[in-house]
Amino acid sequence: MTIAATPAHGRIREVVAYFLRLGLLGFGGPVALVGQMERELVAERKWLTKEQMREAIAVCQSLPGPLAIQVGVYVSYLRTGFWGAWAGGWAFIFPNFVIVAALGALYVHLGDLQPVNAIFYGVSPAVIALILHSCYRLAKLGMEDWLQWAIAVVCLVVTVALQAEVALLFIGAGIVGVLYYGNLFRRRPPAVLQITAVPVLAQLAPVASASTLGKLLLFFLKAGSLTFGSGLVIVPFLEQGLVREYGWLDPRQFLVAVAIGMISPGPVVITATFVGYLVAGFWGSLVSTIGIFFPSFILVLVAAPLLARHRGNPNVQGFVKGAYGTAIGTILGACVLLGQIAIGDWLTALIAVASLAVLFRWKVNNPLLIAVTAVVGLIAFPLLQPTWVMVK
Repeated sequence: MTIAATPAHGRIREVVAYFLRLGLLGFGGPVALVGQMERELVAERKWLTKEQMREAIAVCQSLPGPLAIQVGVYVSYLRTGFWGAWAGGWAFIFPNFVIVAALGALYVHLGDLQPVNAIFYGVSPAVIALILHSCYRLAKLGMEDWLQWAIAVVCLVVTVALQAEVALLFIGAGIVGVLYYGNLFRRRPPAVLQITAVPVLAQLAPVASASTLGKLLLFFLKAGSLTFGSGLVIVPFLEQGLVREYGWLDPRQFLVAVAIGMISPGPVVITATFVGYLVAGFWGSLVSTIGIFFPSFILVLVAAPLLARHRGNPNVQGFVKGAYGTAIGTILGACVLLGQIAIGDWLTALIAVASLAVLFRWKVNNPLLIAVTAVVGLIAFPLLQPTWVMVK
């Protein structure tokens, strides 16, 4: 596996155009978005090789923060360099920010979003199917032997048992990978492993601020800096801070925010935008969005040159392989946790199974699947009136 030592000479304009479209039309959370990038940028556009995409996914998953955005920044960096990474990353975020901030305004000014319950009812099980299908594609891309699968199984069990991400799993699995695949006893581990293990922004702490905007910014900077697994497993961390620690949202409002993140295009952690609007209006949505995504740019742009410099080192490659197994297991564990929210009766179970079958058989695009299941939810919800939706 290799990473390009210098960025390819792509045009920033084409990167911005691609990620604006992906941010507007990409559904299904980080794994589905990364799977879509892998399909379009490797198989169709040939921007990256299969090996480059595999390393990009593993390296970004081994860092804290939203996976899809990190991979987008990394791809943009390889394609157009430093400034292209900033342009591509924020282009990825912008469409979803506008959509979710508008939904936050509607929720605040109209008092409620009753149709959200019905849409959430139909779309959420389809989102679970999208995650599973994309995880299958990612497993085919990067899972090579029994050790990676053993790591994945352990991380799956731990994630489900603890109902949260465990950052040390990524570091521990990377060390196992170094020991198994690398040449640790013949050569000192490269400095890049230390960078991966101790993120640049890991010193951020939830320091109290006199202003709500300051508190929001610090909270989401911490979430983006220290939480592994992106939107799929960041939900317990957000619930603890937003509902229990700060009391900014009640449990129902938090579930609405999660629903918005799941049914809107782009990264799931765009939930931060909705939360920010509920807490402090437009400026709250803006600082929350910056806070959740900004650390990803710093981490990726610091890590990428180091990894490029050490790309041939077997210890780096071993760390990446171990972290990749952790990524697959953690994502599957998060899928189980989210499934407990999304699937609660026979119809949602049927939607999930049917969506998965359609994805494997016909490979329909994500927006079409989301639209169809949203219609199903809007029709079925008032007829069945499931009391578990948005309650448990």
